[in-house]
Amino acid sequence: MELSPDTTILATVPLGFAEFPITLTLVMTWCVMAVLVLSSIGIIRGLGLGARRPAQLVPTRAQMALEVVVGLLEDQIGEISRRKPGRFLPFIGTLFLFIAVSNLLLVVPGFVPPTASLSTTAALALAVLFAVPVFAVAERGLGDYLLGYLRPSPVMLPFNLIGEVTRTLALAIRLYGNVMSGTVIAAILIGLTPLFLPVVMDTLGLITGMIQAYIFAVLAMVYIAAAVGPGTEDPAP
Repeated sequence: MELSPDTTILATVPLGFAEFPITLTLVMTWCVMAVLVLSSIGIIRGLGLGARRPAQLVPTRAQMALEVVVGLLEDQIGEISRRKPGRFLPFIGTLFLFIAVSNLLLVVPGFVPPTASLSTTAALALAVLFAVPVFAVAERGLGDYLLGYLRPSPVMLPFNLIGEVTRTLALAIRLYGNVMSGTVIAAILIGLTPLFLPVVMDTLGLITGMIQAYIFAVLAMVYIAAAVGPGTEDPAP
């Protein structure tokens, strides 16, 4: 049993003196990206994929569902940061939707979620790692942000740096462990009882996947809010 789609290489592309492997993780990631992009186009136009007419005045069910998701994200971002959510919503929303759709597509036969790969979860965690100082510097300035590593004492500098790295590592491993373990357990149960029980496990896997997407997005916002500093704005969008 393969524990990660990274081990499945579908093709190789020659690049100069080396070859770039096209792994199952990469293909599944492209599939998720395609679903997100095409769904976004369809929802914005309000007429389904491929439509070229203006959006309907009466929103579709997909549009209303997306508005609910955006509203919930705005509420969570506002409660955590005590700031207007508009500046954080594109990044946090993208993280949530990518992880959620990756896990929801488990219902598609043959689909392996890219979040079951440590390389994918590490990339998502690294995105959070770089986003934290970007938001903080934009809000507080470079000097004040760097001084934060010396508080409450310069002695804390190495510990603050280690904390940045370890929480990023924990973020990646937490998501990878939960998604990968659910996939492995479902595969084992399908081999043992290939009828009713796997359906139940898939349902539980979908619920767990949505919870993991929510936790990852909330933790990312908590890290950003801690770096940006306490807000005093009205969090209402």
